[in-house]
Amino acid sequence: MENTKEMKASVGMAYGDDSYTVGVNACQDAIEQLGVKDPDLLIVFSSIKFDQQEILNGVRSVAPDAVLIGSSTAGEINTSGPVRLNQSVVVMAIKSPEIKYFTGVGEDIATDPRLAGKIAADKVKEQAGEALKAFIMIPDVLVGNGADIVRGVLDSLGAHFPVVGGASGDDFRFKQTFQYLNDKVYSGAVVGLGLAGNFKIGIGVKHGWIPIGVPMKVTKSSGAVVHEINGAPAVKVYEDYFGEEEAKVLRTETLAKLAITYPLGMRVAGSDELLIRDPLTVDEKGSITCAAEIPEGSEVRLMVGSREEAVKVAKVAAENALSQLDGSTPKAVIIFNCIARNKLFGEKSGDEISAIQEVIGKDVPLIGFYTYGEQAPLGGEVKNIEKCNSAFHNETVVICVLAD
Repeated sequence: MENTKEMKASVGMAYGDDSYTVGVNACQDAIEQLGVKDPDLLIVFSSIKFDQQEILNGVRSVAPDAVLIGSSTAGEINTSGPVRLNQSVVVMAIKSPEIKYFTGVGEDIATDPRLAGKIAADKVKEQAGEALKAFIMIPDVLVGNGADIVRGVLDSLGAHFPVVGGASGDDFRFKQTFQYLNDKVYSGAVVGLGLAGNFKIGIGVKHGWIPIGVPMKVTKSSGAVVHEINGAPAVKVYEDYFGEEEAKVLRTETLAKLAITYPLGMRVAGSDELLIRDPLTVDEKGSITCAAEIPEGSEVRLMVGSREEAVKVAKVAAENALSQLDGSTPKAVIIFNCIARNKLFGEKSGDEISAIQEVIGKDVPLIGFYTYGEQAPLGGEVKNIEKCNSAFHNETVVICVLAD
């Protein structure tokens, strides 16, 4: 006899031209595999090729009562690996009598990112109370400092609360991203999902980027804008590395697209790797705006991506996540993976997902997306709660594993 107490998960996928139909098909695919018609939770990741509200309407027409959270992406991932052939919609359906879900949204990140994070978490906390065990967040970081959004969540939930998530993408356009909660599509918001109940969660966090050159000091910065490094305009770091001809292009095109495999790494307490910060844009004075802040006085290094190292650390991250389950069998995997990693791997982006699945199991239902930033505790620490320091990451793979 089947154990109805056990968590069940499945992942569906669809692509095509009609947004509503693609939403319907992806959700039906997930539910057919789940084997029950009334999932408790749907996680939806979609390309911005589709009309976002129509996608959601299609998904909801199949499972109107499930809690739903999701995001537009810079690429979708499912159990078969990165979705390559078409821009798609992927849906994870979860059924578990042991987990309760609570949702919240914080809008208007552009005005006050920290407050938006706090509001989303406050709404979740009001419903869940002390029972809250983990918080999954999906923020828009194109409109505000990602680290501040995380800070706002922790203002609400406490300094050492396990937070995991990924920042919405828009197929590498860096123009506008979307967040989903139940029936509604947002932009410029952070959506949050609180989990409570009798279940286990494991989190793995690694990037594998390698420091090059000498350590440098951020001599002038404000929030996410780094004005000066070693007393010179911040962009000089890239001009010195790429040469002046190449660096001229940095000022005329999106820095994010050119410097994505050469981010800045920042030394932080509690992490054996440097915390990555993505450079996004550069102004006429040579100041660089990053996806999250680099405080004045920080020690930074220029970093370079290595495919070999990135695969190796993805495996380590998966092992770390698995070890936190205390021997329980993984039932669902959610991956928040930086778009920079997709660009680094190119056609071989499946190698990284395969390395993760070698550890966790190739048949464990897996959903994920390529993000514009990730959220997770430094070092993936969730066991020793006093050392659980959730932070905003860039260019990192974050693996969240759920088990009974």
